[in-house]
Amino acid sequence: MKVEAVKFAGSEGQTLAARLDAPDEEPRAYALFAHCFTCGKDVFAAARIAQRLTEHRIAVLRFDFTGLGASEGEFANTNFSSNVADLIAAAAHLRHAYKGPALLIGHSLGGAAVLAAAAEVPESKAVVTIAAPSDPSHVVGLFGDRVPDIQAQGEARVLLAGRPFTIKRQFLIDAGEQNLASKISALRQALLVMHSPRDTTVDISNATRIFTAARHPKSFLSLDRADHLLSAKPDAAYAANVIAAWAEPYVTG
Repeated sequence: MKVEAVKFAGSEGQTLAARLDAPDEEPRAYALFAHCFTCGKDVFAAARIAQRLTEHRIAVLRFDFTGLGASEGEFANTNFSSNVADLIAAAAHLRHAYKGPALLIGHSLGGAAVLAAAAEVPESKAVVTIAAPSDPSHVVGLFGDRVPDIQAQGEARVLLAGRPFTIKRQFLIDAGEQNLASKISALRQALLVMHSPRDTTVDISNATRIFTAARHPKSFLSLDRADHLLSAKPDAAYAANVIAAWAEPYVTG
């Protein structure tokens, strides 16, 4: 496997940090991976899935959204719409530097983002969501007790996965204005919905809503033993193997 550090301009012009995992031989296809809310490109699920996909000769670009990880910008000024715009910028970088992504993969809120961005990535032929919410406003529930403060003061510090982040009122407004269901119903790519019935962060009912809204071809896979972050290596490896096998006729045919 070959690894390349990548940088490109995000939606607001800041430099975003990325990593390209590629097979030693010529890739059969390129994939773009969107990480979970407040995570980063090196979170376990992203790293393990990307590395396993290279064994199937699929190169994977994963990057830190604006204000996270090694990317520039202020997280407090971002929102779901800016994440989607960053994804589109990442796809454009792949298109110009290598080849447009045939496969879009998103974990948690990143899954909602790839569903929203798919129409703007013409090369994409298949979309995979892992533990994704059916509505971006779902993430507001992670700091629901602070919403009154955010509304009253314009912003507030919240704890997410044990780390402090500033959330502004504009984030709440943007999340509430999304109509992801209409974008899912208009999806022209093949769709694989992956979710665990044991997920305590994003309930599996979200997967049902995504799957129901989408048109065929669509598939659902239960990640029965996995937690929300796919923190156990066997669960991430299993997900990657299934993604590679399912996507092959779409992205390498």
